[in-house]
Parts: sequence; structure tokens; C-alpha cells
Amino acid sequence: MKLYKLIENLNIMSIDGNMDIDISDIHYDSRLVTQNSLFICIKGFNSDGHKYIKNAIEKGAKAFLIQDDIDIEAKGNFTFIKVTDTREGMATIACNFYKNPANTLEVIGVTGTNGKTSITTFLKQILSKRAQTGLIGTININDGKNEIISKNTTPESIDLQSYFNDMINNNCKYCAMEVSSHSLALNRVGSVNFSIGIFTNLTEDHLDFHKNLEDYRNAKEKLFHKTSIANIINIDDEGGKVIFDNIKKLSTPVYTYGINSDADFTASEIKLYPNGVSYKLKTPTYTDYIYVNIPGKFTVYNTLGVISACYILNIDIETIKDVLKNTPGVKGRFENIKNDEGLTVIVDYAHTPDALENVLNTSKEFVKGKIITVVGCGGDRDKTKRPIMGKIAQQKSDISIITSDNPRTESPSLIIKDMLKGIDMDNDNFMVIEDRKEAIYKAIELANVGDVVMIAGKGHENYQIVGTTKHHFDDKEIALEAIDVLKSSAYNI
Repeated sequence: MKLYKLIENLNIMSIDGNMDIDISDIHYDSRLVTQNSLFICIKGFNSDGHKYIKNAIEKGAKAFLIQDDIDIEAKGNFTFIKVTDTREGMATIACNFYKNPANTLEVIGVTGTNGKTSITTFLKQILSKRAQTGLIGTININDGKNEIISKNTTPESIDLQSYFNDMINNNCKYCAMEVSSHSLALNRVGSVNFSIGIFTNLTEDHLDFHKNLEDYRNAKEKLFHKTSIANIINIDDEGGKVIFDNIKKLSTPVYTYGINSDADFTASEIKLYPNGVSYKLKTPTYTDYIYVNIPGKFTVYNTLGVISACYILNIDIETIKDVLKNTPGVKGRFENIKNDEGLTVIVDYAHTPDALENVLNTSKEFVKGKIITVVGCGGDRDKTKRPIMGKIAQQKSDISIITSDNPRTESPSLIIKDMLKGIDMDNDNFMVIEDRKEAIYKAIELANVGDVVMIAGKGHENYQIVGTTKHHFDDKEIALEAIDVLKSSAYNI
């Protein structure tokens, strides 16, 4: 593609060099640069792409998108395009390079603190009954043919447009997509046109990145200014109410869902079971009864969001009901670890106060014995939620084991110390076991038939980050190993 075509619709400050050159590829990582490519200099949190211009030149880059003034020898042999924000510019360039593939797809974007992965997974399962459907999310990316392990909840704009392009080539009609607050704030989805936007909820998370809860909510709200068919809002959520008020006068129609509010899509007569949930669904035109084989009130909210989007897309209710009734669920989301010892061991991604409270409340609905919770908090992330997580774990469990999660560059003991600030030290229903494997083993050791062991925080993740090194670590594997070891030992489990 000619460079002058590649930079169409870009807000350019200055150009230095020839624009009538052919560009074969676009990159933001200098290690991946190829001959005759455009290198985009991103100013990240830990590195600055401007420092790698010489590396990119050595690998064959011919043009550069910059936002800082630079001094490069032989500058005249290359083309430098200056903009105010290279991240924003990258989103536009990526769309131009891949010829706006999202315009051919119906992209359903889902944002909120909790529930994004479940909603996008259910949407893919249902929409795939009608047409080929792609998925972009926290666990994996599906381009209609291939499964790719995700690096971020929402990829960088170049990667995102590349995945959209693959979906088009694989005959996808729909894409169900998780849209993180980071991606909205950092313009990763800057040039994406969404058909439908769904808001799940807003609870304390990512306040290490966002200034406060209002800033976090404002980032989420950006999605609903980028939609063409409909916006769907959880009106029971306080953040949802604010967003609804802010967007209700937009030209894009707004629909609401909830349990406790007067909404377009509601659930009543809710019945909670150990292995599922049922409720009476009311839509703008009909009522019906829904059963999902995943327990918990959060499942009601998640499926209401799903049903709302499917209703708008004219998916028949029988297809929706059949998929929800038979869904295998989502890996690491209230995942019951099957074993031969009759133990109820659940692995869940709950890493926010609200998510942890939800899964423990759900466990209380069917537990016959004790709830034993293993939980930690991630390092180099929002510190304000740590004491809240500790408090919830203690108050909602019979025994809580405070442990390590992904400590990253922080000291695990200091992270635990922050969590203990929310613990009632006069209550002896908690213990600290820093080593996560030992903590899981201890929880299994303490458990009897009828108890629930909740292993929270990592869910689908199969690694633990200590320092800057990623080690293999899978909560599910450790739990099964512990059951296998302890059942044949002196412990009577």
C-alpha cells in the first residue's frame, strides 16, 4: 500500500520524506519489523518506541510514525510522519492497512468490570448457530478457524485489525469482543465501529491505571459512543445508571436489563440450584423461562445481557434457550473441578471485591458444610482493593487462606500485609500461607464432603508471575494433584 494512502484521515503535524513509497507491513514492535515496513513509535509505560528507530532501520523499515522530535543520521533516506499521539494514529493506520474489516463484521463489544468473558463466550455459542462467529477476549481469540491464546483482554489496534481481517477471510459474520477500559483509554479500539455495546457492571478495579472510579467509568462509557445498532445497559448497576443517563439522548437506541429495576429485559421467579439457575424472562415482546447450568445470580445478569443482544439481532428464543441450557460454561469461571472424592472444589477468576463476593454468595446458596477460600491479590496492580478482598474472604467464608497470586515485582508478603488490613485479627477463621501451592493443598486437606473449596483470583490462568518471570502454575492442576496425594495419605478427605 502506498504510504500516502496508509495515512489517510490521520491528524498530521508534519511530514519529512517521500510519501509515494510502497509499505509492505506495519509494526509497533521493532523486533518484528520487516523490509519496507512502517514502524510506529509507541510511548508505553515501560518503554519508548522512539528509542528503537535505529533498530527498525536496520531491519528494513522505510517510514516512521512519531510524536517526539528526533535526530537520526541519514534522516533524508526515510520518511517521518509526526502526530500528536502515535497510539491514536496507529488505530487509524491499522484500519487503513486492513481496509476497515470491522465494517464488514457485526461487532458486539462488551465492557464492564465483571462478566465480559462469560457474555462473549455465550454470545459466540449462540451466534455460531446462525453464522460463523469470531471472538476476542481475555482467555483466547477465535478468528473463525484458529484459537489463539490472548495476551491482553483487548489487543493493540494493529493486532486487533489483523484478527478482524482474518475473521472476514474465514467468513465470519459476527465478532463477540471484550472491550477493556485500558483499550478504550489507550485508543486500541479508536477506529472500530461497533454494532452493539453491552455494559455489565462497574466495581473497584484498575485504579492503579485510572485516577478514580469516575475516570474508570468514563473510559467504559466511550464504547457507547461508537455503536450503530444498539446499546445495552445493566440498569441495576449504579455505574450503569450514570452511563444510561449520559447516553440516552444519543441517536443509537438504548436498552436496559436488570432484576430489581423496571427494564426492557428482566428476570423474575429466580430459582438457584447447586448446578444451575432458572428464571422467568421478560422481553419487550414476549416472556419465557430460561435455565442455565451455571449457578449464581451473576449468571442471571450475564445471560440477560446475552439475551438482550440476541433479541436485537433477531435470534430466536428456542436457539438461545437450547445453548444456555447446554453450555459447558467458561474455563476458570466458577469451574467445578470434577474428582472421585466427592469434594466440591471451584476455580474462579474472581480478582475484584465484587466478583469475590458474588462467587462466595453463590457458594452459600448450595453449600452443606464449610466454605474454605484461597485468595490473594496481584502485585503491581490496584492496591486499594487488597484490604477489601481480605475482608470479604473472611466474612463470607468459614475458613479463609490468604496467599500469593501473581506478585510480579512486589514482595508477596507485603501484598498479603495489605490484605490483612481488612481482616478481623480477633477472629481465628483465617490463616496466611504465602506459597499458593501449599495454600491450595491446605484447603483440600481441611475439606470434607459437603464443603466448598473456592480457589479465587487466577481462574483460567496457567501461570504465576514472580518478579518478571512467568512460571507454569495452574490452580486446577494443583487442586487435582492435592486431591490425588491427600486421598491416599493419612488425611481422611
